Amino acid sequence: MTKPTGASVPPYLRIVAGIRRRIVDGELGPGDAVPSTRQIAREWGVALATATKALTTLRLEGLVETRPRAGTVVAGAVPVTPPRRHSPPAPPSEQELTLDRVVRTAIDIADTEGLSALSMRGVAARLGVAAMSPYRYVPSKDDLVLLMADAAFGEETYPADAPEGWRSRIELGARTLWTLYRRHPWLAQLGSLTRPLLVPNLMAHGEWMLSALDGHGLDPTTLFDLHVLIYSHVQGLAVHLEWEAHAEASTGQSEDQWMDSRTPALRALVESGRFPTFTKVVGAFDDGYDLRLDALFESGFKALLDGLAPIVEGQATGCVGGRHRASGEHAHDQCRPPS
Repeated sequence: MTKPTGASVPPYLRIVAGIRRRIVDGELGPGDAVPSTRQIAREWGVALATATKALTTLRLEGLVETRPRAGTVVAGAVPVTPPRRHSPPAPPSEQELTLDRVVRTAIDIADTEGLSALSMRGVAARLGVAAMSPYRYVPSKDDLVLLMADAAFGEETYPADAPEGWRSRIELGARTLWTLYRRHPWLAQLGSLTRPLLVPNLMAHGEWMLSALDGHGLDPTTLFDLHVLIYSHVQGLAVHLEWEAHAEASTGQSEDQWMDSRTPALRALVESGRFPTFTKVVGAFDDGYDLRLDALFESGFKALLDGLAPIVEGQATGCVGGRHRASGEHAHDQCRPPS
């Protein structure tokens, strides 16, 4: 991209003019991806906040739009006569700024560009307000991320008339969480099992799960262990949603393209003769293995619930988390498999 000159023109407007020219000239057509904030920052030598402000201006002009996980693309209908270069659309008044707008704007950035692209200055640039304005509503980025997580987890709730049976309720709870992680892939990156997020709306999902398992004679530790196992299945698969999106953005390769580039390494492993079972399984695929996270979630979830059913329904005296199912007391000798 050729950088326009003109020291009197703010850097973000020079970037706007360059991308606008590419769109108007047809170099970038409707649906085509425009450079991301990181690409703009690297190519033009500006801060991420400046790059974000440039994309925001193009969005306000109607030239581009954001799509979750696809980033910023050329809008379907491009205005025939773009606004004058020195007169970008007026940003919203700072008096209209609210905590909800700050949080929702931050969620939009994380959804489209990933959590790593989020910054307080970037949020301000997207909102078209002064760089320090968001700090009037939230003291730091860490606090903002917690508010984002709470808002995202609060987008789905549960019916007052709960389904019959523990399994139906657990299925609804797990699939609701999977839906949220699908919608906001960055969510699964925020908390580990050992250091969970303590935000009210995530607790609401946990309360739904725990209440489904309660009342079946499980001791408190076993009950909570089962809850953690179920949650770990959902989150454990969901982390790969963001990892893949980040990998694709950083490498410029889709999953299939990346695998194609690793064909020589894969062939060397297969031809080494050291991994006969792997070779047999991989050789049975006509068009390669298609890793489908949604299908793995469903099949793994069913297998998990099938395995937990005897414990929840009192038909087993096995062990969960090192505790004996029948008594709830530590029984390491009983839990240990026979030698």
